[in-house]
Amino acid sequence: MGLLVDGIWTDQWYDTEATGGRFERQDSRFRDWVRADGETPYAPEAGRYHLYVSLACPWAHRTLIFRALKGLKDAITVSVVEPLMLENGWELAPGADPVNNARFLHEVYTAVEPDMTGRVTVPVLWDRNTATIVSNESADIIRMFNAEFAPLSSGPDFYPPDLRAEIDAINARVYDTVNNGVYKAGFATTQQAYEDAFDALFNSLEWLDDLLSMRRYVAGDRITEADWRLFTTLVRFDPVYHGHFKCNAKRIVDFRHLGGYVRELYQVPGVAETVDFRHIKTHYYGSHRTINPTGIIPKGPVLDLMAPHLRA
Repeated sequence: MGLLVDGIWTDQWYDTEATGGRFERQDSRFRDWVRADGETPYAPEAGRYHLYVSLACPWAHRTLIFRALKGLKDAITVSVVEPLMLENGWELAPGADPVNNARFLHEVYTAVEPDMTGRVTVPVLWDRNTATIVSNESADIIRMFNAEFAPLSSGPDFYPPDLRAEIDAINARVYDTVNNGVYKAGFATTQQAYEDAFDALFNSLEWLDDLLSMRRYVAGDRITEADWRLFTTLVRFDPVYHGHFKCNAKRIVDFRHLGGYVRELYQVPGVAETVDFRHIKTHYYGSHRTINPTGIIPKGPVLDLMAPHLRA
């Protein structure tokens, strides 16, 4: 995250003064869609779209997983920002952005809206043909990759019609209390705000662990969008959120079912290569100077995500 105010970048992660110490996430700014039916100006064409991501960000990570598992790596190009996000916001190494030649992600946003004020976030789906941002909402981008790019893609349908109601219900709770819940705990600036987020988070983790005692995956017997949206938070939990965000009632490996579940999803072909713990830990511990002023990055924990998951 970070903020553009009157075109000037400021190193502002969050503002809790007006919210009683509670972290509130800003809505995504760009919400257009690639459509295979021609209802928008954005058609699913190979080589037309470019994705800006951070390997640290769980929201951007979703899009990388869908790009890999739907066979879209050749169709959609990617730029990866640098791990640290400090006074200049998300940075791009020289040559990392072949589309806009940007050195900072806020330049991609202001190329579309020169007077933009608001947060600069990843992921960003850019359209080369119209030189604009199609979307910076990860939930929309993964559904585009899943369905709208079908003429170019392969792999399973992660949002099947018969499970959509179940997926949507799980997503709603997981988003509020787990995906965003770790941030609510980590960025809280009052004890009450922190404890409320902490309690909601671990209530939901216990609920998910119980669910996985009865189901192979959270929505049933197939891996769905709900699993991948949950996975990108869970895989970061033990190395980052448990300590850095003070979410320390349990580690994921301490749950009876969640630990094996994370290992199983990590071992799906194509997923492990989207996970970079060096990048993840460098970003969180090095960038959040209000939480970790020294910027020291912990060496641990030791994780063996290739160990047998025992979920058969």
